[in-house]
Amino acid sequence: MSSSIGILLALSLAAAPAAGSRAAPAQGKLKLKPGASGQVCLECHSDFQKLLQKKFVHTPVRAKDCTGCHSPHASEHGKLLAAEGGEVCLSCHSVTPAAAKSTHKPVAENRCRECHDPHASDAQFNLVKAGNDLCGKCHAGIVTAAKDAKFKHRPVVSSGCTACHEVHGSAKGATLLKADVPGLCTSCHKVDRPIFAQQHGGYAVGTARCTSCHDPHGSNARSMLRNNVHPPVAGGQCSKCHEPPGSPNKFKPRQAGMALCRGCHNQVVNAMLDKSRVHRAVTEGDSCLNCHTPHASSEPKLVKANLVAVCGACHGATIARQARSETPHAPMKDGRCAKCHDPHSSSSALMFNAKDSVELCGRCHDWQKHSTHPVGAKYKDPRNRNLTLECVSCHRAHGTEFKHLIPYATTTALCTKCHEQFRR
Repeated sequence: MSSSIGILLALSLAAAPAAGSRAAPAQGKLKLKPGASGQVCLECHSDFQKLLQKKFVHTPVRAKDCTGCHSPHASEHGKLLAAEGGEVCLSCHSVTPAAAKSTHKPVAENRCRECHDPHASDAQFNLVKAGNDLCGKCHAGIVTAAKDAKFKHRPVVSSGCTACHEVHGSAKGATLLKADVPGLCTSCHKVDRPIFAQQHGGYAVGTARCTSCHDPHGSNARSMLRNNVHPPVAGGQCSKCHEPPGSPNKFKPRQAGMALCRGCHNQVVNAMLDKSRVHRAVTEGDSCLNCHTPHASSEPKLVKANLVAVCGACHGATIARQARSETPHAPMKDGRCAKCHDPHSSSSALMFNAKDSVELCGRCHDWQKHSTHPVGAKYKDPRNRNLTLECVSCHRAHGTEFKHLIPYATTTALCTKCHEQFRR
């Protein structure tokens, strides 16, 4: 019998796993000879000999138990796996706590191989990369900023991301934190010491959310305040906005809403309110605090978060439309909503920060080179009560499911809405 026939015969004696279950060796009268299970596989997959020399080898691989994860014959899943992706891993590994408050996205989606090598690695826990380099695959902005920060958070430097975060899921905190804030922070920073109150202007902030002022990863501002700090906070002048630290209502703002901000920004507020269209977020609810943080932010102009998140809190449908757009519009894709809209007020429709869409779009697009179609005040849109024909008459700036931001599948379908003589 040739060696190839012998291999086929040996493989035929190993049982294929039931659908969705972990593979297991055959239990019939005929079995592979002792020790031959993984050895048979290595006759073809000789490259695995190198993997066995790595520092950390997955237990089934070290035992040459290939059929622990793979079917030897056929499978409905890639690489002859006994189940789809991470479901194979879950047959042995339980990685998330019950009633988790947060779960790592790759874990939730059974994408274990994004972080772990299923066979062997030179990094502990079979990680594809070690330490913060692994987290940086997805969280490059945070990892790079922490590495380059002038003032570094000691746990991030000494122990990496896992000093504060669970890697799979957390039952105690959001964003995979090992405990919620401020509990996590006060496990190292003792709030009962007199110096703690002194550093915070005499205010007892031991139960406040530390991350509203401090960047937990690292910062270029002293005391690891977030990179953009409200001047009163940077100057330790908390009582400029709040009641004095000895007051019974010490954390209460001296005035409510926009009235407090007017104390320093009166000219800005007046100019904003003088325009014909004022953003509802400015005049309703918490006013300025709807979009801005009063203390410190990692975003410019003390915006609470990136504009996709801030604007999306009210304009979620618009953000979702862009996410599924066939042709992404660069300002929206990059989270630069203020490139086209004034977030406070405007004298133009749709809160444009230009006279109209022709002027606005012309800042980036030379429409005369793009198309010879006339636009502007002299031309009217017959579909829309003869309003001025502008760029937004044919394009949807926030995206559509069709190319070039048009609202129809083809340019012919778009054009014939006005040019009826060309309809067939």
